[in-house]
Amino acid sequence: MKIGNLDLGEKPVLLAPMEDVTDASFRGICREQGADMVYTEFIPSEGLVRDARKAFDKLKTTDGEAPVGIQIYGSDPDAMVRAAQMADSASELVGGHGCDVIDINFGCPVSKIAGRGAGSGMMKYPDKMVMITERIVKAVSKPVTVKTRLGWDEDSKIIVELAERLQDAGISALTVHGRTRCQMYKGEADWTLIGKIKENPRMRIPIIGNGDINSAVKAAQAFDRYGVDGIMVGRASFGRPWIFREIKHFLATGEELPPPDVRQRVRLAERQLRLSLDLKGPRTGVLEMRRHLSCYFKGLPDFKETRMRLVTEDNSEEVFNILEFISSKWGDTPIMNSDSVYGL
Repeated sequence: MKIGNLDLGEKPVLLAPMEDVTDASFRGICREQGADMVYTEFIPSEGLVRDARKAFDKLKTTDGEAPVGIQIYGSDPDAMVRAAQMADSASELVGGHGCDVIDINFGCPVSKIAGRGAGSGMMKYPDKMVMITERIVKAVSKPVTVKTRLGWDEDSKIIVELAERLQDAGISALTVHGRTRCQMYKGEADWTLIGKIKENPRMRIPIIGNGDINSAVKAAQAFDRYGVDGIMVGRASFGRPWIFREIKHFLATGEELPPPDVRQRVRLAERQLRLSLDLKGPRTGVLEMRRHLSCYFKGLPDFKETRMRLVTEDNSEEVFNILEFISSKWGDTPIMNSDSVYGL
């Protein structure tokens, strides 16, 4: 599958952009574990235009996570275009790798974003969505992609027609989450309309399916049943970055890998913590790892007290000590194969 000139190989598996999850350290670990491409947390276009520090910091990526897409969202066309240009020039603005793809978020369903007409709120305004997309494509040099949903609600599933229009606006790939905005993350994702996009003879760009991919078997079924060019894994990767290795192995061999044991999870958590410390410094590096660390060990028995220590400790050396304690105490304990912290 190619996005512009970027060749991701056959049946690529991508890490979805997730706020407060897909920071640089997690992206690097997911690439190490087999993700073919990763995406930043979604970045507010108006925050970039105002030079807001938090938004600006999210532009920075590293060579170790490439290829990487920078995702932006917003509802103001001028701000979206300017933010896309900043993403296009990220390596010059903030250093690091920059981006290989600029992705437009037309899919986030949370009220504070969709309620302002951004994210999946744009599904109510398809003409504006297409206009913004076309302007961004013309304003940048990198390939532009879109991530969106089936529609606003059950009565307005417009994605099959909209996919054509977005393709005609010049995007290089389209990712579709198999739910409407009103579904949020409830119920099962419906992939039938994603399959219909692929069946449309007018569609030439890659179609990437997203929603409920929480096992290697489901990943293979998505490719086989719906003919998608790639799949995107979101919530099931949180606390379980090895899902990419499991999927890639199953696609190649038809065999399921056993889940990593406690000691292997500790080593992986230690690597991510070191990455976080290197990228963000001792205090922020520890604080922003808290959301990840306890999730690595979901399913361990009698773990509540140790989990509390993991998510409250400020000193990095002490966090490493806690991880070693986990390895020594639970190293031989079978761990429940939890799909993710979200219980997908």
